[in-house]
Amino acid sequence: MAGFRSLARQVRDPRSDLALRRYSLRKCLERFAPYGHRATWDHLCERHGIEPEDRAPDPARLMAALDELEEARAVWLAYETQFAKRRKREKHDGLRRPRTFDDWHRRTWGGNGVARCDDPAVHPTEPLAEVLRRLIAGLESGPGGACPVCAEKGIVWRPDLSQAPWAGAVCKGCGIVVPRPVLTSEAMERAKRVRQRELASVA
Repeated sequence: MAGFRSLARQVRDPRSDLALRRYSLRKCLERFAPYGHRATWDHLCERHGIEPEDRAPDPARLMAALDELEEARAVWLAYETQFAKRRKREKHDGLRRPRTFDDWHRRTWGGNGVARCDDPAVHPTEPLAEVLRRLIAGLESGPGGACPVCAEKGIVWRPDLSQAPWAGAVCKGCGIVVPRPVLTSEAMERAKRVRQRELASVA
């Protein structure tokens, strides 16, 4: 099975058929897709003017989409390297039991779904790398009361997400499933109250 870098080389290969280059870009999203596969593809298509079903898109647009994806992946891999070093130090110091933060991180290792968007058509509009930098800053600064990506405080609890995690706090501004470690317990409770009000309003 080809890895991300091998697939990226196929996207860049000017001798390859455009349909194959597009296919290789889609396959890259099986290795790294911060919003989830479909939402990340929708994001790249919107930002770089690619028709989602176009089998022979402009190669310059494909390259621009790949560049954005690679920059974001570099940001996330650098973060994972620092995370692994921290965990190694903690284990050396006797802190073997993982925290809630570590449990979340273990489920997102590799960068897939780190800022999952349950609705593939609703996602942040900023470049992927910028979104990940904001998310990482939120993770490193500790729990807060707003979405770390768009600073929206309108967050609602959803118990019926389409993919794992099957329940979570969704930002009404940018659409990401906000990682539990970046929200205070008060923010989580507020999100659940918003959900209850929504249910009461349609009852």
